[in-house]
Amino acid sequence: MTITVVRDKETGVATVTLDRPGKHNAITLDMARRLAETWREFRYEDEVRAVVVTGAGTRAFCTGIDRAAEVPQPSSPYTIDDPLIAIGPKANDLWKPVVAAVEGMACGGAFYLLGEAEFLVAGEDAAFFDPHTTYGMVSAFETIHMAQKMPFGEVARMALMGTAERISARRAYETGLVSELTEPGGALDAARRAAAVIAAYPTGAVQGTVRALWSAKEAARAQALAHAPHLVTLGNLPPERQAEVFGGRGGGEGFRLR
Repeated sequence: MTITVVRDKETGVATVTLDRPGKHNAITLDMARRLAETWREFRYEDEVRAVVVTGAGTRAFCTGIDRAAEVPQPSSPYTIDDPLIAIGPKANDLWKPVVAAVEGMACGGAFYLLGEAEFLVAGEDAAFFDPHTTYGMVSAFETIHMAQKMPFGEVARMALMGTAERISARRAYETGLVSELTEPGGALDAARRAAAVIAAYPTGAVQGTVRALWSAKEAARAQALAHAPHLVTLGNLPPERQAEVFGGRGGGEGFRLR
């Protein structure tokens, strides 16, 4: 399945790893299904009291959906089949705290996961960007998720600059997207330490706090996500044009880091 789940019974922390380092941990359709199943399973596992989500290796946390995945779409402009829509914990009604550990690149569809984590820990070599507009695609779900965690101007710049610019881990920390910076390669250990502290507290109080935090912004988030499918279907280039533009961009080389 290329999703690895390790449960630490001593600390009460489970670690979910996207395990395709050779493909920058890009998400296949099977991985998307397994992620949704994993979050739902955790709801019934009382021994799991906090979760860390990460990517294998140090080159990338995740680069979104695998572009080789074939996702047929309905012809109606009022709906869309998005295989990543339910890969996050909140989409699966899991209110146990989730900490994301980010090394390397995190871009595009990775934001479905990062957007539903309580907070992020990142190695100093991490970088965040959103390639959608570069390839003629609307950044809707991703932008809405990140708008809950970043200042408006920062998420707007990231989404509109596409592959021309990446947000450094330092800049992400300065703007509040990242809550803790570590030396390169140290994000997972730091995230596990934080998760273990949280997991040691009374679980009812922790989950109630998580739910309260999300309640503070749930109405606006839900309304925004309801618009996302229409914006994607109306604004995206046809798939063949996306492939043409993608192929002509050389994989986004020549970006600027800030």
